[in-house]
Amino acid sequence: MTHRFPAQDHVVSRNAPGALLRHTVSSDRPPTHEKAYRVVLAQREEQFRHIRTAFEDCREQLRGHAALITGAVGSGKTTLLEALTDDLSDEVAQVLRAVASEAERDIPFGVIGQLLHGAHLPEQARQKVRDLLPEHTDVARLSGRPSAVGRISPVEQAPVLSRLFSTLSDLARRGPIVLAVDDVQHADSASLQCLLYVIRRLRYSPMLVLMTEAPMLRLPHPQFRAELLSQPHSSRITLEPLTQDSLALLASAHPGTTDARRTAERVIAVTGGSPLLARALMDELPARHAEADGTPPSRGGLFDQAVLGCLYRHEPQVRQVAQALAVLGRATTVDVLAAMLGTTHESALRALHLLRVSGLVEGYELRHPRIARSVLGDLTAEHRRVLHFRAAEVLRHQEAGSNVLAGHLIAADWVEGSWAAPTLQEAAVHALASGRPEFAGACLRQAWRAETDEEQRAGIEALMLTARWQTNPLSAETYLPDLLETIRERGTSLPRIVSVLPPLLWQGRVGEADDLLAQLELDEGQDTEDAAELRVLHLLVSLCRSEVLADAHCTDGMYSGASGTPVVSQRLEAVTVLHQALTSNPYCDVVSRSEQILRRHDGRTGAPGLPAGALLAMLYAGRPDRVVAWTDTVLDEAGVRYAPVWQAVLEAIRGEALLRLGDLGRAEQCARSALELITPQGWGVVVAGPLGTLITCAAESGRHHEADMWLALPTPVGMFQTPLGLHYLAARGRYHLAAGQPDAACEDFRQCADLMEKWRLDIAGLVPWRLELARAQLRLDRRAEAARLVQEELSGDRRTDRRTRGRGLRLLARTVAPEQRKRLLSEAVDLLQACGDKVELARALRDLGTVVQQLPGDPGQAQLLMRRAYQLARESGAQSLANRLVPGGCVPESEPERDVPQSGYGLSKAELRVAALASLGHTNRQISTALFITVSTVEQHLTRVYRKLGVKRRADLPAELSVYAEDVGEMPKGDGHGF
Repeated sequence: MTHRFPAQDHVVSRNAPGALLRHTVSSDRPPTHEKAYRVVLAQREEQFRHIRTAFEDCREQLRGHAALITGAVGSGKTTLLEALTDDLSDEVAQVLRAVASEAERDIPFGVIGQLLHGAHLPEQARQKVRDLLPEHTDVARLSGRPSAVGRISPVEQAPVLSRLFSTLSDLARRGPIVLAVDDVQHADSASLQCLLYVIRRLRYSPMLVLMTEAPMLRLPHPQFRAELLSQPHSSRITLEPLTQDSLALLASAHPGTTDARRTAERVIAVTGGSPLLARALMDELPARHAEADGTPPSRGGLFDQAVLGCLYRHEPQVRQVAQALAVLGRATTVDVLAAMLGTTHESALRALHLLRVSGLVEGYELRHPRIARSVLGDLTAEHRRVLHFRAAEVLRHQEAGSNVLAGHLIAADWVEGSWAAPTLQEAAVHALASGRPEFAGACLRQAWRAETDEEQRAGIEALMLTARWQTNPLSAETYLPDLLETIRERGTSLPRIVSVLPPLLWQGRVGEADDLLAQLELDEGQDTEDAAELRVLHLLVSLCRSEVLADAHCTDGMYSGASGTPVVSQRLEAVTVLHQALTSNPYCDVVSRSEQILRRHDGRTGAPGLPAGALLAMLYAGRPDRVVAWTDTVLDEAGVRYAPVWQAVLEAIRGEALLRLGDLGRAEQCARSALELITPQGWGVVVAGPLGTLITCAAESGRHHEADMWLALPTPVGMFQTPLGLHYLAARGRYHLAAGQPDAACEDFRQCADLMEKWRLDIAGLVPWRLELARAQLRLDRRAEAARLVQEELSGDRRTDRRTRGRGLRLLARTVAPEQRKRLLSEAVDLLQACGDKVELARALRDLGTVVQQLPGDPGQAQLLMRRAYQLARESGAQSLANRLVPGGCVPESEPERDVPQSGYGLSKAELRVAALASLGHTNRQISTALFITVSTVEQHLTRVYRKLGVKRRADLPAELSVYAEDVGEMPKGDGHGF
């Protein structure tokens, strides 16, 4: 049956499901070519089959056909054409090949000359071709003028066309002819007329004409295309991008690929399915491994070459659009591109479309940062500066943000316009507020080069100090005197005070900060936002000047100026909640308000220092567990990652919170990280925080030499005049106590007490000095004094958190009669389990185990409590405590796992049966069904079991309990629900 071909604009390929071309490639092709063909010919089976069918009709029915293969640059048109001609040449077809070039477009019959000169013609036909072509090709070649083409008139062309077709017809008598022309859009007009002459006569000619065409901004010969597709024996084949399934099959056959599906997802995200780009990306195995390790691949790799190859096969105008997109670095509009390049809206839109179908662009931006990097790498430094300048000029009229304009001004190295310096200064303010001090510094250095008045330069100088302080406080010290001199000469202003106050407070120069702030009085007509900012500064000074902290008037995070309009300031709210936590305001729920502040904080644009106030407030309110959870989130925010000072501060806060949860290892790691981000010399008075954490961790771990090393570091004198200085004093006291120096410890803790009473900051969340001093008194065997201190701490008129109360009850138990100790210690264990402090829980379990061991009853319970205390001490890193739990400091040997205990761990028979089944992982409902009791009874038994055994959940139940479940019988099947 004769195969009929549809006429006109027939699109053969529509993401055909086939993945790999199954036709055999010539056996003499080198392996590297075969691999390239395999990649580029993926998903092209239907197109290949279409051409094969046309060739079979050409050979058997002596009917010709013309096929135009279209597709984006890099879609595999040339490779498909090569594969087709290679395959058809094996079928005794006479294949004549030609490649059109833009450089040879003005040579008449240049493409036809390639076709015929490369053919294996008989001598008579070869002489006919030689006689026919040179006469015309030499004219254009020698003239070098495009107008030479026009000299070949239709009258001159007619005999040439007739004789050429005659020559081809003679060749066709020996077998079917395949005319293959690559990049036909660059062919000369005379050759196109010849091809059309042949195509019109294909009805009874065994010739197959194959042509590839790439899209352009404007095709040079639209008449040729229109007439070609109107012929009855012509078709158009469109090559679509590769699908993810096709890429996955290709990746599975590629060496070095372990996860084909994941590789395909990444490849299609980067390339959009372009065969050219996909092949380069999959071949770039070393670069892919480097990216997996976090190191970007080096420039000039296979993928970069493919991107540039794709660009340079487009017209210059298209390439310019790609370069503009790379310089802009973000999604844009067609109008911006047109204005940057000085072209029309329609041309820019068409160029975008060509880049989009080539896989380089998605939407209105380059598809992937790697593509942008490849394009930028091809630009000269001067060309990049010019494009950045044009971008800044265009975007300024588009009312782009100051940070966007500043980035282009810095890259263009241009500050000549009157608008440049104010724009850079505004961008620096926003960058500092959102935690990007490095970018702010770059903006300010660029603005400093502009011609500005004295007032503007003073403002730039103030912002530069802030940028340097947020990057490295130590370097800011050298610039602080100049700004202070400017303030003395020109007077105070809110922006200058905002810049100079944090470095002064950081260095402990609170008196100078207070004097400067006193000069800046609130004006009745002052803007309410400025008034709120001024209130923030007053509270910051009071937080560092502890003797006036309790007297500082504290608002509710809202300030109303002279107009009476309330202004909510997040900075004021954060500082306020910290003030309320330190002054123990009974009317403020510190934890819930702090979490509200953190939820509302935008980590991308919000002030990076703002979370520090809320986190410290929660820490002093006794919720270190929430502090750890929130710091995990805040430290991942972009605003913190680029601000070394605030990153270090948050690491220090997290370390102190982990210390209060008994996680000594992680607490030490965070504190060390804080001191690595900023050297101890750069911390100023705030160094008391991370140093106090490190000293305590070293003391609790028994590494007294490390604690000595941290204590030997010089500290600022003003450190002990701030609340953070109390952390350092308490840590030094704990070290003295661990080192066997209780008298020195008492001195440190009493100094804490004197300062906190003087400052009226007597809250346990800051430093529980009474409990620390009570520990030292117990070491000196002064039980009455220790009992007085603990009872005073736990009195009803003081607000204590669970950790403080649990620690207090444990210490109080050591001062009371033996028969009262068990009750106090049991309650302490419950509280310390609830708050999560592993070290203090280990101490409470040790004390409870000692008491239980001295009481008549089951000795197995005491042994279990001691073992649990030892495990917690080891897990938390408190090696000194773990060593004291075992005689001689030896680690206890584990008992055989299935040995039957000699006792029931102090549990009743009913509790033991419930605990045994719970230790096997059964749910409360399953246990109730097996033992014929209610679920509520099971829950009550488990509550008592947890308290007696000193565990928090069923996963902590000892495995030895399972032996008591052997008499229960088979458990019921089904899905149980319980605790």
